[in-house]
Order: sequence, then C-alpha cells, then structure tokens
Amino acid sequence: MKKVLSILAVALVATFVACGPSAEEKAKLEADATRVADSLKAALEASINTAVSDAAATTDSTAAAATTETTAPAEKK
Repeated sequence: MKKVLSILAVALVATFVACGPSAEEKAKLEADATRVADSLKAALEASINTAVSDAAATTDSTAAAATTETTAPAEKK
C-alpha cells in the first residue's frame, strides 16, 4: 500500500512539474509585456520631450534677459 501511495505521489508531483503555461497563457503574457513596454516607451518619450522643451524655454528666456539688461558703460571724466 505504501508503494502505491508513493507512486501516486510521485506521479502527481511529476504532472505539476511537467505542466507549464499553455499557449493561451504565453500569448497573454507576451501581450501584457508588449503593452507595458509600449506604455513605458510613451511615458519616457513624453518625459524627454518635456525636459527638452523646458530646457529650450529656459535657454530662450535667459538669452532674452541678457539682451534686455545690457546698458551702455558709464563715461569716465
């Protein structure tokens, strides 16, 4: 009886170990991974574009401030 139970236990464990994700599960996981990667790509591109436009705006305002703040040098007597 012990041998039969141990053989059944080994067979049961072997079936759990041998079973992997099905084709549907693999396709779903792949689709989820693609969706997440696309989402991250879009978020990073938006962040980079925002940073570039902010840097350009800062540079433009600094250049404008430098040109409007110049004054003629004082004359020496």
